[in-house]
Amino acid sequence: MPLPSFSELSAALRRKFRPRLFTLPRSTYSQGQLVTDSLAGVTVALIALPLALALAVASIPAGIATPLPVPAIGIFTAIIGGFLVSFFGGSRVQISGPTAAFVTVILLIIDKHGYDGLLLATIMAGAMLVLMGLSGLGTLIKFIPYPVTSGFTTGIAIAIIVGQVPGFIGLPAEATPPREFFEKLPWLFAHLPGLNWRTLLVAAISATLIFLWPRYAARFRAERLPAPIVAIVVAAGLVVLLNWQESAGVATIGSLFGPDALPRELPPLTWPEISLSRIGELMGPAITIALLGAIESLLSAVVADGLANDRHDSNTELVAQGLANLVCPFFGGIPVTGAIARTSANVKAGARTPIAGLVHALTLLLIVLFLAPFAQYVPIGAIAAVLIFVALRMGNWRELARLRKMPRSDALVLLTTCSLTVVFDLVVAVEVGILLAGVLFIKRMAETTEISRVTAHDELETPEQVAHGKPIPEGVVVYRIFGPFFFGAAEKMETALLSSGAPPPRILILRMQLVPAMDATALNALESIVERMQASGGQVVLSGPHRQPLEMMRRAGFLEKLGRANIRPHFDAALTRANELLR
Repeated sequence: MPLPSFSELSAALRRKFRPRLFTLPRSTYSQGQLVTDSLAGVTVALIALPLALALAVASIPAGIATPLPVPAIGIFTAIIGGFLVSFFGGSRVQISGPTAAFVTVILLIIDKHGYDGLLLATIMAGAMLVLMGLSGLGTLIKFIPYPVTSGFTTGIAIAIIVGQVPGFIGLPAEATPPREFFEKLPWLFAHLPGLNWRTLLVAAISATLIFLWPRYAARFRAERLPAPIVAIVVAAGLVVLLNWQESAGVATIGSLFGPDALPRELPPLTWPEISLSRIGELMGPAITIALLGAIESLLSAVVADGLANDRHDSNTELVAQGLANLVCPFFGGIPVTGAIARTSANVKAGARTPIAGLVHALTLLLIVLFLAPFAQYVPIGAIAAVLIFVALRMGNWRELARLRKMPRSDALVLLTTCSLTVVFDLVVAVEVGILLAGVLFIKRMAETTEISRVTAHDELETPEQVAHGKPIPEGVVVYRIFGPFFFGAAEKMETALLSSGAPPPRILILRMQLVPAMDATALNALESIVERMQASGGQVVLSGPHRQPLEMMRRAGFLEKLGRANIRPHFDAALTRANELLR
C-alpha cells in the first residue's frame, strides 16, 4: 500500500483542523461587531482575573518551588491558554484558561511528582489532545455517559469546598490539612478554635457580595462589573483600611507570596526534566488531564453552541486545547480547558467571534503590566469565597437530589465516580469512571438488542420480509435479532436459542435485516451456534445481513464454514432455502 503524499496529508489535516477565526466571513464582520466583541472580551477578562488568581492559589500549595509566583501562574495561564484557544479553536466564543475541574488533579500530581512533574504531565496531555483531535476522536468524547461526567464534577466541587474552608475561616498558613478526605474533616473540627474571626468576616462579606451583587448591580448601573471583582476589591479595601494584614494577621496574597506576587513582565521559559522513566510515571496523570480537559472543553463548547446558535468543530477544538496545554507549561503554566462560566458570560456580553477571546487575553496582559502591585492586598479569605461559589455552581446537585428517580445503574455510576473523586483522587475516579462507562455501554447495548422467536403471525415488516401468512415448515425455527449485535448481546442470543430445552431444529433461520453492526464476540457466538447445529445434522440460514456483518464474516472465513448458499437477502429466500435443505 503506497504512503500518502504530502498534499494528501495536508488535505486530511485541513479537514480535521479548521480554526474558526480564519473562516469568519469578512464581508459581514462590521465595525459595530468588532466593538461589541471587544467590550465582551474586556468583561470576560474582569471575570477571569479573580478566578485565575484564585485557582492558582488553590491548586499550588504554599512552599512549593515554582518558576514564578503562584498568583502569576494562574494569570499567565489564562493569558497564554486563552489566546491560543481563541486563535486556533473550533468554537467562535469559547473562553479557556485554568478551571476548578483541575484543582484536585494538580494538587495530587504536585504532591507525588513535584511542580516539574506537573509541567511534564501537562505537556504530555497537550500532545494527547492534539493527536485526539487530528485522529477525529473529538466526536467520541461526547459519548462518555452523563452519570460519569456528572459524578466527576460534583465530586470535584465537594473537594474544592472542603479544601477552601481553612482559608475561608482564617486558619494559619502553617496549619496544613491532611490530604485524605476522612482525615481532613476531623482535622477541621479540631482546628476550629484557631480561626481568625477577621478573616472569617472578610470572607463572609465577600460571599455576601458575590451572592447579592447580580441582584442589585442594575441600581448602580454596573451590570457589566462581575461580582467576584467587586467582592475582591471591597475585601482588599477593607483589609488595607483597617490595617488587618499587619495588626490582625489576615492572610493576603502579599503576606503569603510577597509584594511581587504578580511580576510586571512576561514569564521566563521553563524546561521540565524529561526522561523515559518520568514519562512512564506520569502517563496516568497525563491521561487524566487530557480526558478531563477534553470533556470540559467540549461540554463548554456545546453550551456555547446553544447560547450563540452555532455549531463548533470538536476536533479543531481539541487540537487548540492541546496546543495551549503544550505551550503553557514552558512558561510555568498549569492545565488549560474550556471554562463554561466564562464562555457563557462571553456570549451574554455580546461576543460572536473569537476576537472576544483574543481581547480577553490581551486585557489580562495589560492588567498584569499596569496593575500588578495591587494584587498583594487581595485577602485569601476573599479568594476562598470566590472558589466556593465557583464550586457550588459547578456541582450537579440536582442530580444527587433525584437519584431515586434514575435507573439504578446510572445512579450507581454517578455515586461511585463522585465518591471516588472525593475520597481518593480524580486519577482513580477517571480510570474507574471510564471502565464504568464501558460497562454501562455494554449493558445499554445488551438491553436495546432484542432476540425473539418469529412465528407465522408476525406482520411488522416489508412484503418480502414479513412472516405473516407464510407457513414455517416443521423442523424449522426462526429467530429475529433486532439492534446492534455486540458482545453484550451475544450471550443473550445463545440463551434464547438454547433455553427452550427442546432438541435442536433441523434448520435455524436467523433474521439479521435489523442488525446494523456486529463485533468479534458476537461472530464467535454465531460460529458456536453453527458448529453445534452442524454437529447435530442441522443447518443455519442467515436472512438479510447488512454490509458490515457480511464483511466481518467474510474476513473471518465464516462464510465458507456456513456455506454461501445459506446466506439469503430476505425472509422469502431464506424460507425457500430451508425447504430445499429439508428435501
